[in-house]
Parts: sequence; C-alpha cells; structure tokens
Amino acid sequence: MVNSRRFRIIDALLIALIVCPLIFAIVLKVLTNPQSEGIAISGAVIYFTIPLPKWDLPITETQVNSWLILISIFGLCLYLTHGLSPTVKTKRQHLAEFIVTKTESLVHENMGDFFSGFAPFIGAILALSAFSSLSSLLGIFPPTSDLNVIAGWAILVFALITYYKLKCGFGYYVKSFTEPIAFLTPFNIIGEIATPVSMTFRHYGNIVAGSVISALIAAGLRVVSSWIFGWLPGAIGEFPLLQIGLPAILSVYFDVFSGCLQAFIFSILTMVNISGGFDFDIYTSRKNKKLNKNKRTQNI
Repeated sequence: MVNSRRFRIIDALLIALIVCPLIFAIVLKVLTNPQSEGIAISGAVIYFTIPLPKWDLPITETQVNSWLILISIFGLCLYLTHGLSPTVKTKRQHLAEFIVTKTESLVHENMGDFFSGFAPFIGAILALSAFSSLSSLLGIFPPTSDLNVIAGWAILVFALITYYKLKCGFGYYVKSFTEPIAFLTPFNIIGEIATPVSMTFRHYGNIVAGSVISALIAAGLRVVSSWIFGWLPGAIGEFPLLQIGLPAILSVYFDVFSGCLQAFIFSILTMVNISGGFDFDIYTSRKNKKLNKNKRTQNI
C-alpha cells in the first residue's frame, strides 16, 4: 500500500499542502516589504482594511501568516497520519505515535486524568506557537511577534480557567478570591486578571526581544566590518565579513531554542492554570449531590 501510485500521489499533494503556504508567505513578504538600509524593526504590514460600522478591520501580515502556518500544520498532520496501519508501521507513523504519546503524557503529568481530553488542545498550542516562531527562519513575519496573537491565546486560556472554576459552583469561584483571608480579596482579583497579562507579555516579550537583539547585533557587525575592512579595494571592502557566522548562531538561539522554549512554557502555564483552579473533590461532591437530588425527584 505504501508503495502504490495512489499513495505516493496523495503524499505529494500533502507535501505541497505543507510547503506551498510557506512559499506563498515568503513571496508575499518579498512583494510587500521593500528592502531598507540599516536597521529595520517594524510591526506587521497592513495589507488592506475592511470597513465596518463600529470600527474598521485591518487585515495584516500577522493574520495572513497565521492562517498560512495553520494550513501548513494541518498538512503536516495529514502527512504524518496518512497510511496508518496496525501491522506495518512506517517511520512517519512512529513519529506521529511518539508525538501523541508524549503530549498525552505531558497533559497527564500536569493536569491529571480528568483533563486527559486536553491533549489535542495542548498539542495545538505547542505546534502553533513553535511553528509561528520558527517561521522567522524563512524570513517571514512570525505571528508570535504580534501582541494581539499571544493576547488572544491568553484570553482563551483565561476563559477556560474561569469555566472550570465555575464547574465547582459559583460560590466556590467567589470564595476563591477570599482565600486565605478576606483581606486579600483585592489582591486575588488583581492576580486573577494578571494571569492572562503575564502569559501574554512573557511569551511576546521573549520573542520580540530576540528579534530586536538579533537585528541590532547584525547591524552593528555590519558597521564594525566596514570600519575594519573598508580600506580594502572594491567589493571586498564593502562585503560585511563579520556578519558571517555570529548572526546565524544567534538565530539558532533566539529563533529555534527560545521560540520552542516559549511554546513549551506557554503550554505548561496553560495546563497548570487550568487544572490549578479546578478542585476535583468539590466538583465530584457537587455532581453527586445533583444526581441524588434528581433521583429523589424521580422517586417522588
């Protein structure tokens, strides 16, 4: 089956689904971002604006790249799961099973059995955050360099935190702000609001700081190279020799290591904050009371 013509054609189409959105993002970057001299640190390009009654909706480089990366990740998932078999396992199936197993193990260790269904959600956060940050290696604008993207993720996590706290009852949710003593209620409310804010700025700050530092060092090396080798004749003196090597090493840290690390940290904070605000014993007790009440009502 793996060697069949139909299988290979589908594989080729899935690979195209992975690669083509990224190529489109690169081409769009080249066509819409003119080259500039010196240091150029800017936000996402606004492609066009959709007029709305309340306020206009700008369609930016961030939104377009986010959707293109999502499509690419979707294609990668389809490619890894194409041709799954319980008997003959390919390398991609081993890789897919490894990713699923590790994600489920991570969720189990940090959230417990009750939240085992969160594995796809956490896996999606990890993949989207990591691939968005790594997209800067292709020269395109990484969506994680836009505060609005990270803030949207953090607000979604905050909504889930609140939802699972309310599953233990409204009284439990209100009481949580008065613990350990009622005097700390204002601080607990501020701490609750600070959760999505801190998650947003931790992730966003690290990604943007890495991009800014890399750009500044690369520009500085160009100037230093001009000072040292500028006396050489012709193109040799104009060539930024010192920019060879060090920017690439910095890119490995800021774009690869730091990007993947921030994706992992955001996922861990998501799991800890959601499961930490949920009391399983109180939820079970409340659920049992409702069941007993319904039984008594039916008997009557």
